[in-house]
Amino acid sequence: YRSITQSKKGFRMDLENYTNINIFKRTYEEREVTNCQNMIEQPHNHLGANKEHRGFNPYQNNEGTVVAIAGADFVTVATDTRMSAGYNILSRTQSKTTKLTETTILTSAGMVADVETLHKNLQFVIRQYEMQNKRSPSTACIAKKLSTTLYGRRFMPYYAFNLLCGIDEEGKGVVFGYDAVGSYDKLTYGVQGSGSQLGAPILDNQFIGHNFKVKVLPESQQEVENTAKDIINSIAERDIYTGDFVEVVTCDRNGVRTIREPIRRD
Repeated sequence: YRSITQSKKGFRMDLENYTNINIFKRTYEEREVTNCQNMIEQPHNHLGANKEHRGFNPYQNNEGTVVAIAGADFVTVATDTRMSAGYNILSRTQSKTTKLTETTILTSAGMVADVETLHKNLQFVIRQYEMQNKRSPSTACIAKKLSTTLYGRRFMPYYAFNLLCGIDEEGKGVVFGYDAVGSYDKLTYGVQGSGSQLGAPILDNQFIGHNFKVKVLPESQQEVENTAKDIINSIAERDIYTGDFVEVVTCDRNGVRTIREPIRRD
């Protein structure tokens, strides 16, 4: 009798250790198992079907396209102003670009709620920095802060695809491209949003950058602005989520200025 009891205790301890494994723990706790040995040998027989919770999704892509081009001593951002939800147009005048400092701007495509929250949080952090240090942070400093902010939300990311643009410490234009969880790279031009696949080939064709070992920045500010507007207009011909107005924001040694022009109407 003692040996049988000890063997049962040993089996119970082994079972408890076994059910500490996450894949079996829920099954053992929530389901009534008639044959413990059978559960150990064939656990898949006791697993229920996957359940899908319908009717709730915390994310919604409001689409739109943003383009950024770095110049010799400036950076230009061109975006559309359409905000969509499926086949519905929610707004025709939604700006996607925010001025962070006199030398740095941030433009984002994706979910407008997350985009605006991210922009406001970054503005707040920059204002705190300016109050404590009596100067504005550099574009590279803001780029790193944006990366850590996005990475800090990696388990439920900001649904925002960002291009951070500005003037670097050498006085040259620079663009930083991001994914949703904070990975970023220094670029000479970039495009994000629903029209990115249409805009990237035009940028590759018109500017020296992605596939060149020696990257030469354009010098003509007016030429870059015209090209950026043409790219947004070209994307609007094919992409239903890009349209209404093109907003061009330019950052140079004189500060940040914004112009808005209508895209062709059908």
